[in-house]
Amino acid sequence: MASSRNEHRKEHFLDAYKIPHPEWREFVCGWGAAFINITVTFPINKVMFRQMLYGMHTKNAYIQLKAEGFRFLYRGILPPLCQKTISVSIMFGMYNHYQQVLNSMVPQWNTHLKNSTAAAAAGLTEAVLAPFERVQMLLQDNHFNQRFRNTAHAFAELRQYGFREYYRGLTPILLRNSVSNALFFTLREEISHRMPSQDHWTGKLLSDFCCGAMVGAFISTVFYPVNVVKSHMQCTVGGPFNSLWKASRIVYEERERSLRKMFFGVHINYTRALISWGIINASYEMLRNLLTKPHH
Repeated sequence: MASSRNEHRKEHFLDAYKIPHPEWREFVCGWGAAFINITVTFPINKVMFRQMLYGMHTKNAYIQLKAEGFRFLYRGILPPLCQKTISVSIMFGMYNHYQQVLNSMVPQWNTHLKNSTAAAAAGLTEAVLAPFERVQMLLQDNHFNQRFRNTAHAFAELRQYGFREYYRGLTPILLRNSVSNALFFTLREEISHRMPSQDHWTGKLLSDFCCGAMVGAFISTVFYPVNVVKSHMQCTVGGPFNSLWKASRIVYEERERSLRKMFFGVHINYTRALISWGIINASYEMLRNLLTKPHH
């Protein structure tokens, strides 16, 4: 009799906290949106990276890339293509999944708290892809043009330094991903509710682009110094692993204790984010509408 009651309690507990299956469409839409975005914005991102790393002006970064030639312009695109497509896929897919999990397990929580927690958790999940971001940094730095031939070669060369070397710069990635994701989904929802409703698909596409552009540009500007420090940490091969605080102090000293110089390249970062997140948000919503549209 007691055994029967225990079984009943167990079944009731499992039913109450049944973990929902991830929605595959969310992952596919995120992947497709990132693929479209990367192919358009990679050259802009490369100019911004040079500015972040060396503190140079836009014109000098452009001249440097032009001197290297077209052969090197798209050098390093494979890691962000792999990393960003999977990352944005995880971002949207796991956000949706964690929302369902939290709705199932803690329905009493405030909606904003559940959504922010789900977004932050999705951001932390994205961090498993940090090695791709790490290799991308090395391939974009012209100091390593002769040392690393391509993505596969860079991964192979880093192996000799141990597994931890792949995750150099993980702390700023965790900080950036969790907080920026929570901000992105919260602001995206708030702004989209306040945008004028659109009947035609072109108006809807433009509205989604503007929403993603505004949110993405704001967040990427706020977190720009974090990315500057992350780039500095990841463009080192071998040697000691500096903490986020120590790396921040080193970069700050290198930039002559100037907060303005910590934001060198922020204008092109703002422009890139404006375009990038506008494309991602509009593409995501477009693909989502296509995949969820009822078939007759």
